[in-house]
Amino acid sequence: MSLDMGVERQGKRRDKRESSAARRSSRLRWVLCVAASAVFAAPLSVNAQSYPSRPITVVVPFPAGGPSDVVARIVTEQMGKILGQSMIIENVGGAGGTIGSAHVAAAAADGYTLLAGSMGSHVAAPVLTPNLKYDSERDFIPIGFTAHAPAVIVAKKDFPAKDLREFVAYLKNHGEAVKQAHGGIGSSSHMACLLFTSAAGVQPSLVAYRGTSQALNDLIGGHVDFFCEQAVSVAPQIEAGTIKAYGVSSSERLAVLPDVPTAKEAGVDYRMSIWAGIFAPKGTPREVIDKLAAALDHALDDPGVQVRLADLGGSLPAKDERTPAKFASFVHAEIARWSPLLKAANGEAK
Repeated sequence: MSLDMGVERQGKRRDKRESSAARRSSRLRWVLCVAASAVFAAPLSVNAQSYPSRPITVVVPFPAGGPSDVVARIVTEQMGKILGQSMIIENVGGAGGTIGSAHVAAAAADGYTLLAGSMGSHVAAPVLTPNLKYDSERDFIPIGFTAHAPAVIVAKKDFPAKDLREFVAYLKNHGEAVKQAHGGIGSSSHMACLLFTSAAGVQPSLVAYRGTSQALNDLIGGHVDFFCEQAVSVAPQIEAGTIKAYGVSSSERLAVLPDVPTAKEAGVDYRMSIWAGIFAPKGTPREVIDKLAAALDHALDDPGVQVRLADLGGSLPAKDERTPAKFASFVHAEIARWSPLLKAANGEAK
């Protein structure tokens, strides 16, 4: 064999060894990449599976004692038991619920800061609040309903009108001399009264508070004349006789307030239901949303929760309405439905 042939064979063997080594090196790099990806992905999977591993803060964008606060405390207490972690209510009131809502919109999307939102924060505020710092659809992921309730037209206990017809007549005759309270621009009480006064064709003077509880306290004290709020908030005071009820916005009388007529009975076309629900910041993992939605669904099935809400005049969402997708569709439809009405009513009230 010639020297050239020997050299050629040695070269080929060397090339095969180098090619084999290159293939082994490439496979090793691929294995390391896969392992690294698994290492980095593991905490996300573990975190989703172990959620919640610490207490969850639920921001109520109104002061303590109002309807949003009461409903949120009833429902999240049971949700916490189901999830195995405390759900802590934090009241961040002001500006008709928009300060607390904006706070949650800017929070970390990890499932540990949630919003007890409402018709006021998500439907009314975008229409009635200038320079709002959040988009009620874009910046939140809906988790589900907590409850809904009709509004009740209530006045101080010594208000002279004996029924809703006389009440409307009194407001028409006295106009701005009558003081109407509300819990802040964009709150449910503000929205409810805007629709009522528009339907009745009256224009009282508006007195704003930082929340429903303060407005209710001043109504009990006789410092303001009337306001409109959901039955969850005012039913106990009506039963106690500290305030006077004139009508409800439902199509039928409420079981908890059987002596209070519907507005329709008095000839006023005033129908609405004020709802509340739980939202998470946008970007919250789907696994976390699903776990929270399941806990909320089970909480609403609890007999104790149902009795406590019913005693306050609240109604539970139907079973097939409790998914995040159904709630998101409902909120979207509510915004489209009420925005033009609120703009018109707000223009008349100014």
